[in-house]
Amino acid sequence: MRSVCVPIKILLLVTGVVLLVCSVAGSPGIQATLGDKIPLSGYSYGSPWVYLFLTGPNLPVNGVALNDISKRADQGGFTVVDVDGNDHWTYTWNTASVGGRLDEGTYTIWVANGPNDRSRLAEADYSTISVTLGEPSIVVNTPAQPGGMDLQSVPDGASLMVNGEFRGQTPLTINDLPAGTYNVTFSRFGFLPLSTPVQVEQGKVSEVRATLLPRIGDLAVNTSPPGARVLIDGAGAGISPVTVPNLTADNHTVTIEKEGFVPVTRPVRIIAGQVVPADFTLEPVPLSPTTRAAGLVPAPVTGMGVILLLLVYFRLRR
Repeated sequence: MRSVCVPIKILLLVTGVVLLVCSVAGSPGIQATLGDKIPLSGYSYGSPWVYLFLTGPNLPVNGVALNDISKRADQGGFTVVDVDGNDHWTYTWNTASVGGRLDEGTYTIWVANGPNDRSRLAEADYSTISVTLGEPSIVVNTPAQPGGMDLQSVPDGASLMVNGEFRGQTPLTINDLPAGTYNVTFSRFGFLPLSTPVQVEQGKVSEVRATLLPRIGDLAVNTSPPGARVLIDGAGAGISPVTVPNLTADNHTVTIEKEGFVPVTRPVRIIAGQVVPADFTLEPVPLSPTTRAAGLVPAPVTGMGVILLLLVYFRLRR
């Protein structure tokens, strides 16, 4: 049960008798629920009692007593309330105890200074107040259930920032989050960072799967002499000069090979969004001592070579 406060007073002056009845501020009457207790009060000058009766949905047109709706006002059924020495009266109407059942709707409470039903109000001083009664309702306030996020990335191992706070690495599940929108950033070395808003609902886990794009750049390889085979991280990448595209922004191993020249291997760092030049100068393969010595010994002379040597010898003798 609840009480309804009625702060605004309505004055009605009729033949020297003033009746005051309360009403709700800013509305034409009282808004209440069936079962509420509604306090009423006012003043009546020159009368030891006031007589209250009720009209409204499915009630006799001339009214019934507030405390017993089975008693008709035109048959003497009133709720009689004493007026004190200060000409003041009060009454609390318990809408749950009226000798019957009231329906939803708007009722009129009549306050008269005599036992006059609605059909005989011309013979009395009176005032009225409107009361609208609604069905009671049950409201259950349940505590807000937290939500969560299930965060995954391709590849795994991405660092996670949630609303600017580091929370760990993927794959990661974060629980006990209030409902709301969170800004989640995935970052991993060699890949472009990815930020996305994540909506978390009460009692639910939001699933997020982020595919990270690699940071890439190009490598422009030139060799002296040209025509060398280019290998990057052990895989063939073409014949120099060549530009190798879409390499991840990281350190890579470049190997240059050409027949008759010494192979060259060195690391090259690729910078995202740039073409990185790489120039290589190849050195010929050095001759071995055996090879050099073989180059100094004359070839053996046989056949036609012997005849030519003899002819030269005799010509010189002459």
